[in-house]
Amino acid sequence: MQATIHDREALKAISPAALAAYARSAGWQRGETYRLHSHIYAGRNRPEIIVPRTDHLGDYATVVSRLIEVFAQVADRDELTIYRSLVTGDRDVVRIRVADSNDGSLGLNEGVDLVSGARDLIRSAACSLSRTQPVYRAGAIQEAKELLEQVRLGQTHQGSFVITVLTPIVPPPVEPFQQELFPGLSDDQGDEERDAPIQRKMTRRLIEALQAARESTERVAAGVSDAFADGVEKGVSANFCDALTCLIGPFPSLDIGVSWARTRPSPLPEAVVRFSKADSPILQEAARRFRERAPREDVRLRGFVQILKRPETQNDGIIHLTTQIDGRQQAVSVSTVLTQLDYEKALQAHSDKAMVTLTGDLERTGQRWWLLNPQVESVLRNEEGATEAEEESVA
Repeated sequence: MQATIHDREALKAISPAALAAYARSAGWQRGETYRLHSHIYAGRNRPEIIVPRTDHLGDYATVVSRLIEVFAQVADRDELTIYRSLVTGDRDVVRIRVADSNDGSLGLNEGVDLVSGARDLIRSAACSLSRTQPVYRAGAIQEAKELLEQVRLGQTHQGSFVITVLTPIVPPPVEPFQQELFPGLSDDQGDEERDAPIQRKMTRRLIEALQAARESTERVAAGVSDAFADGVEKGVSANFCDALTCLIGPFPSLDIGVSWARTRPSPLPEAVVRFSKADSPILQEAARRFRERAPREDVRLRGFVQILKRPETQNDGIIHLTTQIDGRQQAVSVSTVLTQLDYEKALQAHSDKAMVTLTGDLERTGQRWWLLNPQVESVLRNEEGATEAEEESVA
């Protein structure tokens, strides 16, 4: 039985750009203008159709319904399938499919974890567009937050459980003149890479990070301990690994695929990346190691200045602060580069044997601790520093 779509709001959800993109991909070619707001499309062994350029038409829903009917007849497919293709035609589509759901259902908790993991996966990819780093603070990057607010969940598919994630609308390319589509992909796809809108860049980064994570887990299983080292530049992070672990959950395998928006064809092939339950502990360990090595933001350190170094020709100087980290009894040395004003404060504190409080981002490189973006918050008098140190020791 063929389903016919009559809901006007559902029909109006299909954009003119999606209609035109589908027609071109299905073998129609744009011809002359029809009236003020439409084009005539024609193709070999295809009926002539009229495709609107705007949805500000009184009969837009009726026009869309007729086009769906024609597209379905030519493709020999049902109208509901054509509708789903059209309504997502101006968005990149990410599909996450679990392996052991033959009846199309999941346990409630498993379903919640799947949606939560999908959200975190997309958010991690969006965060890495701003700057790649091993750990992100959720919600800290405004551009990623704004992108995530535009992401939508699509309909699931019958016969298996599939989370369908729709990226924000990917606008068609806007060029001052017509160019051949992907002419030889010269310059390493450079033009497409540079000119792509942020929505497409997010989807590409997602696929790049998925493939890097997939390759890294295989290399770790083969005995390569530093396999994840190069993944950060491709968008792999502790957050990304945690999201994948959440998605894999209790399932024996998980497929994540991407379809590109018809309104903006991509030179990259549609990709599917598969993970299995055996990947989960590797991804968990990678996330732990990422966090262990990542800078800790907005850390406050209190201790005594032991070593100061400043070349005669420079204003900034390096100090080594003896302090405690994570409440451990054993003192460690933290190095940092201070501006001229803060260096003078540290120099005076060293002379007075006074306690100094520094703030900044703590990072471990090899066996050495560094404080990035440092600032001297306070210098305690000798008596105050000694008293406070004694109180902390008792605590």
